[in-house]
Amino acid sequence: MKRLRAELALIGVTVIWGTTFVVVKAALADVSTFVFLTLRFAVAALALLPIYRKALRREATGAGILAGTLLFTAYVFQTLGLELTTPSKSAFLTGLSIPAVPFIASFVYRVKPRFIDLAGIAVASVGMIFMTAPANGLAGINRGDVLSFLCAVTFAFHIVIIGHFTQIYGFETLAVVQIATAAVLGSVLLPFAEPVRFHFTAGVAAAVLATGMFATALAFTTQAWAQQYTSASRAALIFALEPPVAWVTSWVLTGERLAFRGKVGAGMILAGILMVELTRGKFVTIPSVGTSE
Repeated sequence: MKRLRAELALIGVTVIWGTTFVVVKAALADVSTFVFLTLRFAVAALALLPIYRKALRREATGAGILAGTLLFTAYVFQTLGLELTTPSKSAFLTGLSIPAVPFIASFVYRVKPRFIDLAGIAVASVGMIFMTAPANGLAGINRGDVLSFLCAVTFAFHIVIIGHFTQIYGFETLAVVQIATAAVLGSVLLPFAEPVRFHFTAGVAAAVLATGMFATALAFTTQAWAQQYTSASRAALIFALEPPVAWVTSWVLTGERLAFRGKVGAGMILAGILMVELTRGKFVTIPSVGTSE
């Protein structure tokens, strides 16, 4: 029953992440990227500090700062990219972080990736080209697509780091410190990164609260708790639901449609993810807390 509840919780987290692409896209019309991210992470940090204050461990602070730096960098890439591309493309490209994890882990832990891991990465990468490249060639890939891809790579590093340190220190300190670090980085870089733009609207307030409370504070702590009771591969497979959720949400709310070639590319990205996650065997990166195959 614990495993069932954990996996249902991960599905809920994935739905939250998938639906926020459209919400964030709309909010960026009235607020600049660094302002939005700073507010989002500050709301999440303020929500988590009172809850986990007594569980914080000083020896885990450095790991939390490293994880927070990677997390903030990934969200900068994702949010800047989202200003320049569509929500569904951003979600699918961000999903490349899942098949990229074994490759990143092989670099960090010196573990040779399986052939199926490399094959999944190759299929998903070709799918990315199909989905983002226009008919006249690769020259038409826009800057938002590239930023979304960099976001995926950074998220893959973040998964590997979190998977390693949560098994040493537990999830509470890393969850709080990484989010607090992201809030501090946002506030420090805010005056220098880009022209500050902030028009307070109900949509902006709703986006900040929804992403801060639900997609950040609730989602990251729930993920860490849930992965104590399910395998890393099953968790990653559940996370692969995020791009389809984003696509469906964008279609329902904005009417966005993908061309046939884009749908083929999206299918190839999902196929690459599933090739990695559905194969039997140990998931070498262990991006979870206390789980095993």
